[in-house]
Amino acid sequence: MPITRRHGRPQPMTDEELITEIEHQRHLMTAVATGGPRIQEVNQLYVERRGRIAAELRRRNIDDPNPLGDLWEWYARWSAGDLPGWASRRAHVSKMYQPLIDRIRAGASGIRAELFEEPTGWPRVDRGIYEVRRRLEQAETEEQFQAVGLLCREVLISLAQVVYDPERHPTEDGVPPSDTDAKRMLDSYIAAELLGGPNEGARRHAKAALQLANDLQHHRTAGRAKPHSARKPPLP
Repeated sequence: MPITRRHGRPQPMTDEELITEIEHQRHLMTAVATGGPRIQEVNQLYVERRGRIAAELRRRNIDDPNPLGDLWEWYARWSAGDLPGWASRRAHVSKMYQPLIDRIRAGASGIRAELFEEPTGWPRVDRGIYEVRRRLEQAETEEQFQAVGLLCREVLISLAQVVYDPERHPTEDGVPPSDTDAKRMLDSYIAAELLGGPNEGARRHAKAALQLANDLQHHRTAGRAKPHSARKPPLP
């Protein structure tokens, strides 16, 4: 599949793109083990795709279930004696990859579509956002929602560390921010990069969003916000 690049680097895949790559890899492994193409004809394709899949799984903090570096290793595996027939080889590949596909699809369901659909291109920020999505999808108790809030704080810190430049973004109070002072770093970034009257609305919106994020992470009664239509009307 074509790889979109941002600033000369591969752009992170969406979940559906990753699932497509995994499905292609699964079909290729099945094909070469069941009378399909010769290994020497498709091995490079397998190796390159495996690298793309592994990189995307690392970005999501998901273990790669496939330990086979190339198709010759796969040949050695199915020739070991416990996968004598085509059906057993198909089942082996399916057992390897289907739980992974199910996990990625589960992370892509529900609230995910409402949150940060496009990757930022900053690996640490994207990994954090992916983990926020996954934890928020599964959260049920106040403690679990609080954990999501703490993860959001870590994402803000990662974002601040990426965008903040002490030479371009002097702090408003003259105090140098620490490495984890996301609010002071982002306040300085917003003030410098959204300078001037035409940017007043954007500047006000960005600061309000940052203030809300900082406030919410300290709430001990954390929960999932209900859609506006599902909220109870105020008593007369």
